[in-house]
Amino acid sequence: MIELFSEEAGVSTRIPGPAAAMRKAPRQARSRAMVDAIVEAGARVLDARGWAGFTTNEVAGVAGVSIGSLYQYFPDKTALVDAIRCRHFEAVLAVLRRAVDGQAAPACLAEALVDGMIAIHRDYPALHRVLLDLPNPYAGEAAHRAFQDEYLRLYGVIVARHRGPDDADGVAAHLLSSAIEGVIHNAARRGLLALPGLRRELLGLVCACLSAEAIPAGRSATA
Repeated sequence: MIELFSEEAGVSTRIPGPAAAMRKAPRQARSRAMVDAIVEAGARVLDARGWAGFTTNEVAGVAGVSIGSLYQYFPDKTALVDAIRCRHFEAVLAVLRRAVDGQAAPACLAEALVDGMIAIHRDYPALHRVLLDLPNPYAGEAAHRAFQDEYLRLYGVIVARHRGPDDADGVAAHLLSSAIEGVIHNAARRGLLALPGLRRELLGLVCACLSAEAIPAGRSATA
């Protein structure tokens, strides 16, 4: 179970994590470091080989541990992918929390969001293509549902801070999150995350969304 805490809201969000699929949770610093090394190695191998070429033997070799040590914690490669996916969820929420805690002007907040999201998808772009396409029979569904709740809540905080209370139904937060997510994921799929133009255009989109006045109810944008 992963517990995520937001200082601004003063609440924690529990995300069902890799413990749901792991044989046991690491308790000592040494074992936690080993599990972290295994998960990092798993991300590297999944990025390089894809799901079809992903093997626990190669992951153990890259991590510098025995296959027996890997199996102490992960019963199979699907459980390991579950841990990789949950680590990605944590990284995404960390970017959003830094943006929320920064209390920055729209332009600075846009940079924190865009640069943070690009950074966590850029290192292993093929990995994220696999995670987007690969179903998970373990904790994935519950973890994704809890992640989405916290993900949208944080976007809601960002939008409310910069646009005021005009997003009671959460539509603006949903649109902003979907725009950033869609651009980043599609760019990762196509290997375009390093393009300066992509960053520039996405920054403009976020700034426009945070700065635009809400269209009054009953009117269209062209009215």
